[in-house]
Amino acid sequence: MAAATRRSLLPFLSAGQMNMESVLWMCSRRPGWQAGFLLGGSRRRLSITVAPDGGADDQKCPLDAISVDEIEKIRDEYEQAKRNFLNIPAALKEMPKMNPKGIYVNRNVRLDDIEVYGFDYDYTLAHYSGNLHRLIYDLAKKHLVNELRYPESCLQFEYDPTFPIRGLCYDRLRGCLLKLDFFGSIEPDGCFFGRQKLSLEKIKEMYGTRHIGRAQARVLVGLMDFFCFSEVCLIADIIQHFMDANLEFDASNVYEDISQAIQHVHKSGLLHKEILSDPPKYLVKNSQVFGLLKKLKEKGKKLFLLTNSPYSFVDGGMSYMLEGNNDDRNSWRELFDVVIAKASKPNFYTSDHPFRCYDTVNDTLAFTAVDKFLPDQVYYHGCLKSFLQITKWKGPEVIYFGDHLFSDLRGPSKAGWRTAAIIHELESEIKIQNSDSYRSQQAKFHIIEELLRKLYATVVSSERGQAYRQMAHELNAERRHCRSTMRSMFNNFFGATFLTDTSQESAFAYHIHQYADIYTSSPENFLSCSLDSWLHVPYDIKIMPHHVKVTSSLLKMQ
Repeated sequence: MAAATRRSLLPFLSAGQMNMESVLWMCSRRPGWQAGFLLGGSRRRLSITVAPDGGADDQKCPLDAISVDEIEKIRDEYEQAKRNFLNIPAALKEMPKMNPKGIYVNRNVRLDDIEVYGFDYDYTLAHYSGNLHRLIYDLAKKHLVNELRYPESCLQFEYDPTFPIRGLCYDRLRGCLLKLDFFGSIEPDGCFFGRQKLSLEKIKEMYGTRHIGRAQARVLVGLMDFFCFSEVCLIADIIQHFMDANLEFDASNVYEDISQAIQHVHKSGLLHKEILSDPPKYLVKNSQVFGLLKKLKEKGKKLFLLTNSPYSFVDGGMSYMLEGNNDDRNSWRELFDVVIAKASKPNFYTSDHPFRCYDTVNDTLAFTAVDKFLPDQVYYHGCLKSFLQITKWKGPEVIYFGDHLFSDLRGPSKAGWRTAAIIHELESEIKIQNSDSYRSQQAKFHIIEELLRKLYATVVSSERGQAYRQMAHELNAERRHCRSTMRSMFNNFFGATFLTDTSQESAFAYHIHQYADIYTSSPENFLSCSLDSWLHVPYDIKIMPHHVKVTSSLLKMQ
């Protein structure tokens, strides 16, 4: 993948040109540079002169002696590293930190060319508390028991907010929840059957290899939005329950039943009714969102709302969020040029479904054709083709904000719209990555990996294998400890949303890179951004822009 290509950030520098801060930055960004600088180790090439008769030159060391010498040097570097680990937090304090509320760019965007701003509703304009996941979970499990005749013992299940993360995949054939990396390989510590983590040996037994090929990918279901948290937890709990009770089950049927239950919760209106009955429990007020919409409107931008939720639910939520902001509860519609509800995304982007006017008073749909959008009307259904024909808006001048990479953003990105992904967990994960405790473990991890690479490059004979094995054992134990410590800072089961345990980007990060021109934690982050800005991809990007950490002092050292 061209997007995955690692670009060199800086030319190779000697140890004398670098201070401790610079070295530690390199440790965190470029495995393969750090250990020799930090530990005082050398990168000398192993050179053996061969005599004309094929034997080693008498003046050179035998292979075994060289191997032992190399291993001893690596051990000396390791011991020095353990002493230097105590100084890492102090050296990290002056390193740059990424902005948790920043706007990150995958593809260049000129905001002065954007004339139309579109928004999804759920988890984009509206943000929900953790109570919503528990509500969906409870309503879905009741449907499984009452309507699909699942064991009544399932009613005892409780939602576990510490278990799921976004961006997992479910294998409908084998019943596993998988975390994949950027290249489609199974994360060794991110494969669960029920609540049981599978070993690497078991993963290879089931899949043959860690890499998921095209044929295997056909049975995977991506769990990409915030609503999937309840789904992930319910899948794991149901499968675990069946295993504990020694009940036979088909993994595909389990998914179909749970998916049906989740869809019922949404389509039946149960979820919307519960939320609107107690908005403070589920909805998070955010006056800055309305500040952004007003700013866009004052700048002469066109605004539209495109959501799968019904109008009554959107109206109730928007009205609640406007309370206390010196605004009329019903004034939110004045901010939008077009309001479209029950759009049936992602089918909206590919279907030929017509628009219909919705009567907000009588809760009815008109039968007449829609050939223009009126500011005081609400529209249902529709399709992208008709939307563009009616509005005459050109693709590149439209940007759409949404949280679901597949339902919200994949269609617009293919249609030529600019796309902005709203990834709420981005803010908390960047804060963790900025912490000294995380960066300290990250630096240790990369130092250990460099020492392991050196060790694997040594020449070791069978008689000298014990020193090699002992060194490898110690380094691998230290590496596992660093990985476990970093993982626990995010999620004890699946680790970080955007990273694997080896600090590589996850499959979720890949989809963000593929379908989102820009991404940020909340729409209101654009309040601090001029609407005439040119948003550029960082020249030194690795894959995800928020993982890049470059200081001006490093650039001056070139």
